[in-house]
Amino acid sequence: MNHVVLDETLLTSYVNDLNKDIVKQMIELYIQQSEIYFNDINKAVVQQSNALWQEHCHKMKGAAGSVGLKKLHTYLAEVEKSQASSVDKSAIMAQINQLNTSGITAFNLWLNAV
Repeated sequence: MNHVVLDETLLTSYVNDLNKDIVKQMIELYIQQSEIYFNDINKAVVQQSNALWQEHCHKMKGAAGSVGLKKLHTYLAEVEKSQASSVDKSAIMAQINQLNTSGITAFNLWLNAV
């Protein structure tokens, strides 16, 4: 399952080039940042701002990609330009949150196994 959720090629190169402790620090920093991105995306929904939605989804997409959260990155790429209603975007946000949580779990399981 992890191969769909994670970019294991990227993560393996990080471990080989940097070391496991640095990669662990990377995911910890990502977790902190993802909370900020998620809150910013939520504010965009509340403000009904498609421009802010796109900006904040784009930022989170880049961060997710940089730590190998492949499934989340792909999903954010699909929804970042969405012109959906606030109700629909709330459902999208629930999916972003779920993919973020499952991606972080998969990352930690993968890191513990290498």
